Amino acid sequence: MGKVTIASEMTLDGAFDQMDQWFDENDAGVQRASDELVFGADAVLLGRESYEFFREYWPKQTDDRGFAVHYNALPKYVASRTLTGPLDWNATLIEGDVAEAVRGLLGQYDSIISHGYGKLAAELVDAGLVDEIHAGIHPFLVGNAKDRLRSPHPVGLRLLSLETYESGIIAARYAPTS
Repeated sequence: MGKVTIASEMTLDGAFDQMDQWFDENDAGVQRASDELVFGADAVLLGRESYEFFREYWPKQTDDRGFAVHYNALPKYVASRTLTGPLDWNATLIEGDVAEAVRGLLGQYDSIISHGYGKLAAELVDAGLVDEIHAGIHPFLVGNAKDRLRSPHPVGLRLLSLETYESGIIAARYAPTS
């Protein structure tokens, strides 16, 4: 049975938007953590907004680590109630019950990663399908952010590991306690 890992980058006040102000894609610690997660993944699970953003961004990227090539080649599954298939960028639309579809994917893949912490992540946590949550916490306060952490109910987390980078970013790995 595979595992689902949610990975997100956020500010200290829990914001995900306005990344152009606070996210440093060249931070060595962020790159190491991303490499470990993505090169160890067999598939990617995305919500509509992440899919639309990443679909425009990643196919245009190149790097000497092979990260972009690997990420672009991974099979992607998109949870959306508004998109219609077929999708491009090696993506398949999840139709019907998302939790049921993800349970099926866990039988096919050893490691599924999901980026961001929006409606999809909250639904996966609520269904008990998340094994780990990786949070990159950046030393920045957005203040007027529209996107923040959300959960349908309280969720207890157990700290698995904690790493800090010279830039002040904190990389925390958690597992849901329930």
